[in-house]
Amino acid sequence: MSFQELGLGPNILKAIEESGYTEPTPIQTAAIPLIIKGNDVIGIAQTGTGKTAAFTLPMLATLERLKSDSSRQRKTRALVISPTRELVVQIHDNVKAYAQHVPLKVATVYGGVGEGPQKQALRNGVDLVIATPGRLMDLMDQGCADFSGLEFLVLDEADRMLDMGFLPNIRRISKDLPKKGRQTLLFSATLSKEIEKLTHEFQYKPQTVEIGRRSNPADTVEQYVHEVPKAQKIDLLKHLLQDNEMYSVLVFTRTKYGADRVAKQLGRDKISSGAIHSNRSQNQRARALQDFKDGKIRVLVATDIAARGIDVDGITHVVNFDFPPHTEDYVHRIGRTGRANMDGVAISFITADDRDAFKALERFIKRSIQIRKPEGFECKPDRPTQGGGQNRPPRGFKQGKGKPRHGGNHSKGSGGRKGGGGGRSQGGGGNQSGESQGRSQGGEGNRSFSRGGRPSGAGGHPAGGGGQRRRLTNRSGAKRSFR
Repeated sequence: MSFQELGLGPNILKAIEESGYTEPTPIQTAAIPLIIKGNDVIGIAQTGTGKTAAFTLPMLATLERLKSDSSRQRKTRALVISPTRELVVQIHDNVKAYAQHVPLKVATVYGGVGEGPQKQALRNGVDLVIATPGRLMDLMDQGCADFSGLEFLVLDEADRMLDMGFLPNIRRISKDLPKKGRQTLLFSATLSKEIEKLTHEFQYKPQTVEIGRRSNPADTVEQYVHEVPKAQKIDLLKHLLQDNEMYSVLVFTRTKYGADRVAKQLGRDKISSGAIHSNRSQNQRARALQDFKDGKIRVLVATDIAARGIDVDGITHVVNFDFPPHTEDYVHRIGRTGRANMDGVAISFITADDRDAFKALERFIKRSIQIRKPEGFECKPDRPTQGGGQNRPPRGFKQGKGKPRHGGNHSKGSGGRKGGGGGRSQGGGGNQSGESQGRSQGGEGNRSFSRGGRPSGAGGHPAGGGGQRRRLTNRSGAKRSFR
């Protein structure tokens, strides 16, 4: 199916053609007609498959078609809510490219920058607002926005938006939005059954479009793990970076302090690197991302604030320096490489404390991940820390089930397997440690995240030519899908 068959207007089609796109991806083929018909839609697809275009293209087409209605003048007609600043900027740049021939006004709303221009844009009336929840609620409380004529509400990265940290924010925002005549769209790479139930609070008879299994990472990503003690992680990372094939590497740490520490240690070894997390200013984050995109730095070290926001062409490797606390985060992290049918590699470092979380991940994605010994590097034996692992088990994974071993240690918790399986006291302590770190990272998503956006990197013109029917080629000529 071509874009011409999806019901998009001539101005949108012209922008698509000028961007070099000729063939829609499966999520776009399935979702665009449903949205144009006026349905609420839940869209689930692997990262890098074009979900942003799947909701922006039909939304822009509809807004353009109804633009002549005078009752819609000077009112915000579409609202896109996204968890990070990087994502907001990314979506804005995509919209700017797709709507270049459509007379629509667009504003971005996110924290880390001054409120003045954002207030003025909302008061003047814009057709489309792309926002993070925190700053949006602040401006709504100040009476700066008029959503009485809203036609579209889009929740990008819906699983994170409806997670425990964001759900109160979304409920509060949704309460002040009109319910009649509004389409609500939710898109994400992952969407758990539990979170999916909550979508019915915001949607009316939604149509679900699911491309591939919802827990399935991109098939183009080679995945394996290295077992390594925590003290040797940085040395192993430096050793791996001796491979020149790792020329564009995204490294994930669990904490903001860890991201800064890893970047500094790499810098001491003359490995060009930068760090991005919620404690960095918007300008610092934008500059680090741009340097990474331009190839000025080889390694970008990030917390999960970047997992759902970075869209950089040609990331060769993703390294989970710290194993992710939630299985869904793993899917999003490694989705930064292997995008749009390009090959990529995901390497995870696991300590003895991560073994239970690693097994839970394999169950979640329904596949085994190979454990490899790093070539030319000797890892010392590793033992679990007292009290259990650092990582809290992923959502939906329950510890302590079944019969207690060796007479039971349910109450004392001193003899629990790895200090975390059976004990409520000491084992619970290990679990609580993981909970604290996981939630701390999640908190970065839930609070500081809510003031986010992301720079562009989506778009991009195809290399090569010849007039052949293609999707979109990267700089090496490999086939790439439309994003």
